Amino acid sequence: MNDTSLAATSAAAAAGALAPATAARSAPRAQPSRTRLFLNLFKLRIGVTIGTTALAGALAVPGAGGSAWQVALLVACVVVASSAGGAFNQYCERDLDALMGRTRGRPFVTGRLTHGPFWLVVIGAMLAMAVGVAAVAVNGHAAFYTFLGAFFYGVVYTVWLKRRTAWNVVVGGLAGSFAVLAGAAAVSPGEVSPLVASLAWVLFLWTPPHFWSLAIACQDDYRAAGTPMLPIVTGVAAGARIVFASTALLVASTLLPAAYGLGPLYTACAVGGGAWFLWAAARLRASPTRANARKCFRVSLAQLSLLLAAILVEAALRG
Repeated sequence: MNDTSLAATSAAAAAGALAPATAARSAPRAQPSRTRLFLNLFKLRIGVTIGTTALAGALAVPGAGGSAWQVALLVACVVVASSAGGAFNQYCERDLDALMGRTRGRPFVTGRLTHGPFWLVVIGAMLAMAVGVAAVAVNGHAAFYTFLGAFFYGVVYTVWLKRRTAWNVVVGGLAGSFAVLAGAAAVSPGEVSPLVASLAWVLFLWTPPHFWSLAIACQDDYRAAGTPMLPIVTGVAAGARIVFASTALLVASTLLPAAYGLGPLYTACAVGGGAWFLWAAARLRASPTRANARKCFRVSLAQLSLLLAAILVEAALRG
């Protein structure tokens, strides 16, 4: 074989070896499965958390009326209503989602789902079904709170406040509070005890530091979208100080349900989870980096999970 043939053969072999790697780099990103598509659209992870919050609200009322199947049905209705609110949020924010790296893969942005009136009908039907079933099978009070939770997230927060004011997530925090009230109303309609009110207050206070931490972590996204999240409006350093102050108020408030009747497991989780959240917020205040903000965001989720788990376990131990 002469030198020219050898060179040609070597080049062909090299090209053949590089072809799979080049194809892998240039291959389009795999589309999410249909299951993941709808999990994303309806924000089911958030919905399950909201449903768990409603369950905690029901189980925190010792000796109340209501049957287990009514509580379970109410929790399902809260999840469906929350999912409707989540889908409506994505429907209304398609333009903002397209500008943010964190959300530009959502189905209305990518075109996997057609942005049109069909989805408004689906979302409205889901909310009407959830509220209607809660009203008929549980009671009107529980149904009303179920509706208010979805309404405050989908309309008050998403449509009225998010693009207009830096205090958007403060009012949006009422969505979690209404879930607590819905659960409690399933077993004790027409009565909001100090314990239930204190739990609703905790959920209201939890939302701002949770989402403001996320806003600091994703600050470039929110700037690109022009969304006036508080840490973007005030500046990241000032926003981090506000996260710490709001976390301190939250942690102090988590002790109120213990004062109104929850047991030692809840108290331990409130103290331990609260100390952890305060540590993360203090670290963010001292060094307001994206990494510290993301850590604070994740710790906030863990703290809420500890509180809810403690309520569920204490209820199980009570029998």
